[in-house]
Amino acid sequence: MNNFNKYIKHHLQNLTFGYYPKKGWIIAQNIDQIKTMGFFSINLDSIFFSILMGILFLFIFKKCSFLLNSNTTPKGIFNVIEYISETINNIIIKNLKYKNELIGPLSLVIFMCIFLMNLIDLFPMDIINIFLYLLKINQNIKILATSDINIPAGMAISVFIIILFYNIKNKGLIGFIKEICIKPFNNIFLIPFNIILESLNLLIEPLSLSLRLFGNMFASEVIFILINILPFWIKWVLSLIWGVFHILIIPLQSFIFMMLTIIYLKKSYKTNTINSHEINKMEK
Repeated sequence: MNNFNKYIKHHLQNLTFGYYPKKGWIIAQNIDQIKTMGFFSINLDSIFFSILMGILFLFIFKKCSFLLNSNTTPKGIFNVIEYISETINNIIIKNLKYKNELIGPLSLVIFMCIFLMNLIDLFPMDIINIFLYLLKINQNIKILATSDINIPAGMAISVFIIILFYNIKNKGLIGFIKEICIKPFNNIFLIPFNIILESLNLLIEPLSLSLRLFGNMFASEVIFILINILPFWIKWVLSLIWGVFHILIIPLQSFIFMMLTIIYLKKSYKTNTINSHEINKMEK
């Protein structure tokens, strides 16, 4: 049982670099050192694999764009890329009736980057750590970046900032503040309650984006770890079954994150919830 606990803890530990009071800036050797480092630490493996998948996304789509613009017949992966682009474009046209030059590229980047980061989870989880063991390096590298809360939270916060920007841009700073003050109850005495309620409503958006993605991918990784410690005769069967099921989870999580982003941006255009009569009434 102790070996199992050690195996699980080892595989849930990131390659973390940070400041440790007794040794200075080091790569953490155990979970206790990671806890001591606290906020002043960086998960090198999560950053590396997220950047790597971003570069892979740019490389594939840049190459595909050159070929598609050269009037050649798309084949293989180019058909897949064209299908994904057209599908996302149709979703945006159907759900967002306002002109926005950012939403298309943003939705595509979100979907593909999360998809590629999730796709890594189908690779054998011990393959990199075996190489590290052969090199006598007692460190664990987590290749699934989305199972690190920092990556989904960083993406969610970035989307949240964009949502705030378009709320202020489309409604004006005064209009945005007034909307917070009179929703959901158009009563001057309920303004403090409205502010609390709407502030919580705004904060829930990045929380729902980050925790949903992190929770699903972290749980999936834990299941793979638990399967991996089972006897060989049953391990490969369960790995195959869970791997097939996981193939459905990978694009689903990417799609959900993208769709929620589109929906939240759509809300930033709904200025008809406040009309001039209501604003004048509140001013009086």
